[in-house]
Amino acid sequence: MGYLRPVRSVPVEAELESTCLGVYERELDYLFETLQRLGATPRDIEDLAHEVFLILYRNWPTLDSTRTFRPYLFAVAFRVVCAHRRRRRREIPYADVEAPDAAIGPEESLQSQESAHLLTAALDTVPLPRRAVVIMHDLDGFSIVEIATRLSLTRFGVYARLRKGRSELASAVRRLLRGRGRTKT
Repeated sequence: MGYLRPVRSVPVEAELESTCLGVYERELDYLFETLQRLGATPRDIEDLAHEVFLILYRNWPTLDSTRTFRPYLFAVAFRVVCAHRRRRRREIPYADVEAPDAAIGPEESLQSQESAHLLTAALDTVPLPRRAVVIMHDLDGFSIVEIATRLSLTRFGVYARLRKGRSELASAVRRLLRGRGRTKT
């Protein structure tokens, strides 16, 4: 049974787990909001968050702990959602396998339910690469340089995606508002 013993020493592993657990507890709500904004379905959010924190745990020794973790978490979440969507496209969905989760998210508690749904529906129409830039800059407040670094883009590429993403988001909101006006009257 000697092959089941841990390879690393216990104090280093315990310290790693405690600091990583602290980041997990502080940033879990932010990560759930981010995954929701990136278009993850409510039933997938917990699994995707788990995947993001596993990546964080594996890469913890290489991270610069003096910097904030939110840009890193967003970049990892973006890549995890992209990979999840690629896997989903290859799968053949079956109807009525799982009922959608009707739980109220953190944004609905802060904003009116109608405006949160409108924003989510409008964000769903914006392609994921531009949606990520719009969310990071306009909703999370990251700088252009930080976004360019985290998403491996040029600053010009970030500005171009931000401009086009904002335009697409505004068009989607107008379209949705016009559609609601017709159904109510």
